[in-house]
Amino acid sequence: MTSLRFTSSQMRAPAARRTPLAAALLSVALLPGAGFAQEADLAAAEAIIAEHSVMPSFAPPGPAFDAKTCMAGKKILTIPTSSAIPFNAGITDSMEAVAEEVGFELRVWQNQGQPTQWVQGIEYAIQNGYDAVDLVAGIVPDGLAPQLTAAREAGLKVFATHHLDVTNDRSPLADVELPVSFTRVGEIMAAWVVKQTGGAANVLVIGSDDVMPSQPYWKSFEATLAKLAPGAKATYVNVPVADWATKIQTSAQSALTQDPSINFIVPLYDSMSQFVLPALAITGRKADVPIASFNGTPFIIDMIQNGDVQMDVGESLGWIARSSLDAYMRTLCGLENTQTELYVPFYIFDANNAATAGTPADFDQGYGDAHVGGYRKLWGLE
Repeated sequence: MTSLRFTSSQMRAPAARRTPLAAALLSVALLPGAGFAQEADLAAAEAIIAEHSVMPSFAPPGPAFDAKTCMAGKKILTIPTSSAIPFNAGITDSMEAVAEEVGFELRVWQNQGQPTQWVQGIEYAIQNGYDAVDLVAGIVPDGLAPQLTAAREAGLKVFATHHLDVTNDRSPLADVELPVSFTRVGEIMAAWVVKQTGGAANVLVIGSDDVMPSQPYWKSFEATLAKLAPGAKATYVNVPVADWATKIQTSAQSALTQDPSINFIVPLYDSMSQFVLPALAITGRKADVPIASFNGTPFIIDMIQNGDVQMDVGESLGWIARSSLDAYMRTLCGLENTQTELYVPFYIFDANNAATAGTPADFDQGYGDAHVGGYRKLWGLE
């Protein structure tokens, strides 16, 4: 953006003495939000983006241990927020594969996001001699207090991961909680939007307030956007997880119709994007309103490859699975777990590197393989 500067004498010049061009420029300079004071900090935005455009490297989250020996005979029941959400399914599929590699039983409790189904899963774990119950990607332990209290009284450990922002309060019901820095993701997303729009952003943000990190994530995005581009605008729409398939499209379509100046859409969780695309098509905005999101779900990276989504901040689902299980296994084996948040790097996928995730994309490609060999060595598997 070009800053317009005027000397004090120019600002005081009588209208009769101003040239038409000077008068026009003066009227622009006096508009709210115009002028150098509102210029976007593109350098700061680009620095944030650059930090998360580097291939992730692996650092051991703790001392090495013999996972195969200490986990022999142990069982974990994993309950995702909803098996219908591809991101959730990708994590739990990877956890199953890693558990088989280590040599212990991990069962995934299939469900459609209904709390009664989560309750049934916990009761099943208690009744069938599991050592731990694990809540994945959105289930907050305090919402299941009676059941988890019963599980702990029966001798089960309670684990929860990818369910909170690092700023959220922790639950006394959980033996291990591994939140994610959604606030950092909000900063990355805002930096991307600022860079892509030159700071002239009018963003529609779609979140789900029934997912605990959504508000810290949104507030971080909003604050970073205001800091990097003071003249930018963002509007938040809440759509509960159970309503994604029925209400995201109509909400996005309504917003685009009511405000044609919207020039970016940020679904907080990338699986939402599939329901945004029909709204863009119906309103004729697909070509000029990009989508950027977070999670790294494979079919969304496919959408980057075919041009439907512009960017996705990815987190290797295989890395999430290994980070989670590392903390869980250390706890079940009576070892010290030093992880206080999920150890998973954030990595930006766009048209330049989306193909590295595979065609079609895979949940554990595109991030390199440092974490695969790193965890195998850490657990004494090689």
